[in-house]
This record gives sequence, structure tokens and C-alpha cells, in this order.
Amino acid sequence: MQITITDVHKRYGDVVALEGPSFEIPSGSTFGVLGTNGAGKTTLFGLLVGHDRPDAGRIEVGGIDVAEAGHSVRERVAFLPEHAGFPPAMTGREVLDVHARVRGLEARDRRIEDALETVGLADAADRAVSGYSNGMGRRLGLAAALIPDPPVLVLDEPTAGLDPRGVATFHRTIERIGRETDATVVLSSHVLSEVERLCDEVAILENGSLRAVGSVTELREETADGRVTVSLSPAADASRADLLEAVQGRGAVTETSEGFEVVCERDAAVALCGDLESDLVERFEVTEPGLEAAFHEALRDESDAPSTDTATEVRA
Repeated sequence: MQITITDVHKRYGDVVALEGPSFEIPSGSTFGVLGTNGAGKTTLFGLLVGHDRPDAGRIEVGGIDVAEAGHSVRERVAFLPEHAGFPPAMTGREVLDVHARVRGLEARDRRIEDALETVGLADAADRAVSGYSNGMGRRLGLAAALIPDPPVLVLDEPTAGLDPRGVATFHRTIERIGRETDATVVLSSHVLSEVERLCDEVAILENGSLRAVGSVTELREETADGRVTVSLSPAADASRADLLEAVQGRGAVTETSEGFEVVCERDAAVALCGDLESDLVERFEVTEPGLEAAFHEALRDESDAPSTDTATEVRA
């Protein structure tokens, strides 16, 4: 189900939370909303799920104005907040049964089983929530959001506070939802590598304004401008001077503690790696800017060097 955000404004006293962002979230996509603290992400999510109304502008879910839909928006949008708690004495299954009954859902048992299976809690369904790990609690919250089979799923910092194993499990769950359902998933995260892995498209907010929007691939390519970085370490029997001579004229060369970095076009990087003599270089690595570089570029944060987190490494 497509989401359309049009010139949305929201102010709390003297604080401007949103200042006119406009963008579309394609139906069936997994979409990331990025921004530093105070960028307006939480405010936007609150408006999207009907917890508040914009001062101006419009948010539509499947063509329906969320502000005018009232409680019926819950039929279209399910929300997993950053902090969701459950009665510790209840079992996971009992928690989901309460959620299903409150929503007046039919075929509750089947829906509960499907949700438990989707989030990987089928084996722990009859354990008390007090015995759940933090990651299991987050997955239970996701299961509660999934019970009504919503066309839109909004996740606010879904992996915050999870250990690496819990994060990996949650990622697999979101990827499974993307593969096996038609749901439109909207999530926020401060972990840019997480968004890069899970999301098809992203919007970047700063101080309530939209700074960039597009597919992850498009934003990365715009930042890279066709360039990659080749990092090289000299072989044990080779001198830095010989390696430097070999890479001169191939691009912008910078000396590092391990050797040299050459920023150049992709085709030039392929030619450079092919031309290097094996006795000159011990290791080379080709990297291109990841989403973090695009994020900093969108925010014009010149104090932070672009990060590269897509890499191919070859040993000579």
C-alpha cells in the first residue's frame, strides 16, 4: 500500500518538528527514514500512525488521509514503537491473544500461530514473557503488530538495545516479511548499515526538512560520482617508493599507514589492479561509498569523512 507524504508541517510550541517534507513510499517496499536526533523521524511516525495530526500538509495511506481516518487507520497501519512492554506473567501466546481480541479479529488462533512462526517464537509461545530476552521481546512486539495482517508496518528503531545475535535474528525476520508478504515496511534506525541491508529506498531528514530521498543504490552512486577507492599495501620485499611509482597518474593518490589509497573511476581501478605486478603489492582492496557517505553528503557534514562499507579484497 503506497504512502504519500505531502508538505507536512508540525510544530510543538517554538520547536519546529517537521517543515514540509514531501515524498512517496512505494507499495510493498521496505523504506528507511534516516536522520540525527531531532530530525523529525518520531514525529513523522506519530503522524503516520494517527497518534497526532499535522498542522499543515497531508499523509495518505492507500489514498486515505490519515488525519481524517481516525481510529480506522489502525486497520491499515500497525506500529512497533521503540519501547514496547508486556505483562511479564503472561505468555507470548496470551499477549497475542489479547491483541487479537482487542482488534476484534476472526480466526485468532490461526493468526497467532502465523505471527509466532513469522517472528520465530513458535517454540517459546507458551513461556512467560518474564523469561524472554530483549530480542525475543522485540520480536513479540513485531508479532503483535503483524496479527491483523496489516498492509503497512511502521517500526521505530526496531533493533535498539539488541545484542548482535538478536539484531541478526530481527533482520532475518524483516527480510522474511519483505519476501513473503505484500506489506509496506517503514523503519527508522541509527545504524546505517542496517538500513542499507534491509531497505529498498530511504529518506534523509534534518531539522524537520527532507534532505534526500531515493533508492539506496541511487544515493550511493550519486555520492560516489562513479569513483571508487583502491587501497594498497606493499609486498614485504617491495619499497613504498616502487609502489608509489606504479600508482602515480592513476588517480588521486594518498599515503596511508599501510600503503596508499587511489581514488579513481571504476574502469581505472580495474585497469590498475590488473596492471600491478604481484611482487609489488601484498594486498589491495576496492571500496565504494556506502549509505553512510550518502547520509553525510545529504547533511553536508564536512567534518566527517565519507565511510566505505562495500568492499572487495584480493591478496596477491
